[in-house]
Amino acid sequence: MSSFFRMSRRIAIDAGHRIMSHGSKCRHLHGHRYEIEAWCVSSRLHEQGEQAGMVLDFGFLKEEMLAVIDAPCDHGFIAHAGDVELLTMFCPETVDTQAWIGKRLEEVERRGYCLTVDTRMGTKLYVLNEPPTAEGLAKHWFRRLAPRVRELSLGIARLERVRVWETPNCWAEHEETE
Repeated sequence: MSSFFRMSRRIAIDAGHRIMSHGSKCRHLHGHRYEIEAWCVSSRLHEQGEQAGMVLDFGFLKEEMLAVIDAPCDHGFIAHAGDVELLTMFCPETVDTQAWIGKRLEEVERRGYCLTVDTRMGTKLYVLNEPPTAEGLAKHWFRRLAPRVRELSLGIARLERVRVWETPNCWAEHEETE
């Protein structure tokens, strides 16, 4: 029989988005109180050091989730790189719109996302290379957190899944197997 340990941490953020291709009300600008859960799994626990008896210290996972999810997205707007109409709306009035959008898209291509406050109203804008659905956010945040979980656990744990609650009744999750 195989045995494993699982641990989880949850954070919450408030952010706006829109799904430009949606056939109903989600194509409009709106926001959510997102709850994000990350699960880590390991076949063993740390035997010594500050994480002795743990898969991964809850505080370590919390710090990473705050850095990767909360800091760039809380009280900001999450947009799809393909939503040019929306990006145009965020572009500062005093700059060339095409150049401004091009710079953001280059960063998305290079890093998988772009965070900027160089926007028309100085608000946070987080741009992804996929629609900011609950599924897309779960996948994006999973891929950003997974290497950090491996590193912080000194290689004994892996990120198993990320679940994104968009409303109290609706969630989506993403997981990848090794």
